[in-house]
Order: sequence, then structure tokens, then C-alpha cells
Amino acid sequence: MIRRKEFDKDLEELRTLLHQMGEHVTDALDGAVLALQTLDTVRAQEIVKADLRLNAMEDRIMEIGSRLIITQQPVAKDLRRIIVAFKISSDLERMGDLALDVAKVTMRIQGQQLIKPLVDIPRMAELVTVMTTEAIQSYLDENTDLAYKMAQDDDQVDGLYSAMINELYAYMVEKPESLNQAMLLTLVGRYIERIADHATNIGESVVYLVTGKRPDLNQ
Repeated sequence: MIRRKEFDKDLEELRTLLHQMGEHVTDALDGAVLALQTLDTVRAQEIVKADLRLNAMEDRIMEIGSRLIITQQPVAKDLRRIIVAFKISSDLERMGDLALDVAKVTMRIQGQQLIKPLVDIPRMAELVTVMTTEAIQSYLDENTDLAYKMAQDDDQVDGLYSAMINELYAYMVEKPESLNQAMLLTLVGRYIERIADHATNIGESVVYLVTGKRPDLNQ
């Protein structure tokens, strides 16, 4: 009984850490996009520096999970809980890196004016923030319906990304002097689109946790 209580306590810490990582990612993405909209390099630099905290949380998850596997030898769903925690933390860490990449673009265009008002990028970021929050909630609640919703949301993000790319390419043709910044903005769109893919990966992990089978939601 004591051993099980300790095991459950460690599992709860894994859940708490993943929740905190999810909040860190959404805060970083929201802040990075706001920094880009306002060309606020100070805010962008703060986001870059804060990335170390996300890495530390991922390391802690690996430490707890590895210890549980070695000392408790979990099986069936208990083992899946740990495997899924590893996978989700890896996805969240990569999402944080991508949000950091968005912040770095602001630093690269320091001293310039935006070539156009940003429309699709903030819309994409808003959708991806919701996706990330719901992906983590689906994990906490073991809600497969919410996990499967990731695929539909990802399609919306992909649609916005395609529209943004087409607009920027047309802009580069009309105004060749905007080429460098336009290319950087296409990268921002790609970074955000990749964050959506990782949120969808989390949905897949949740379905695997609950059913023991991993679907492909990134189709």
C-alpha cells in the first residue's frame, strides 16, 4: 500500500510538471507573437532566457519516470503513463524551442518596420494556444474526444499557414525589397504550424494512454 501511494504521488508530480510545461509554452508563444507585432526586442530576449526553465522541467520528468521504471517495474497502463509523460514532455520542450525561434525573429528584424500588419500569424498563434491548452487538458482528464479534436484544429492552422504563405510570396514579387523580412515571417508561420503538429502529437499520446493504440492524427 505504501509503495502504491508513493508511486501515485510521483505520477501526480509528472502530471503537475506537464501542466506547468504546457502553461510555459502558451505563455512563451503568446509573448513571442506580441513581441513580433510590437517589435519589442526586450520581451523577445526575456522569452529566450526563460527557455531554461522548460528544459529543467523536462529533465525532472525524465528523472522521475526513469526512477519509477527501475524501482517499481510498472506494467500495462501504469507503464504507459510514464512512457506518455516522456513523449509529451519531449513534444512540449520542442514547442518551447519553436516559440523561442519566433522570439528570435523579432531580434533579427530589430530596427526595421513591419512590411505589413500581421493578421494570419496572430490568428494561428491564438488557435495553437488553444490547441496546447486543450491537449494538456485531454491528458489530465484522459479525454480522447478532446485529443481527437487536435486533428480538426490542426487543419485550421494549416489552412491559415497556406494562406499566409501565398500572400507573402505575392508580396515579395510586388515588392522585392521586402524579401528578407517576408522570408522571416514565413519562417514564423512555419514555427507556429510545427507547434500545432506537436500539440496533435500530444493528442495521439493521450489516445495511446487510454486505449493502448496510437492513432495518426497528423494526416
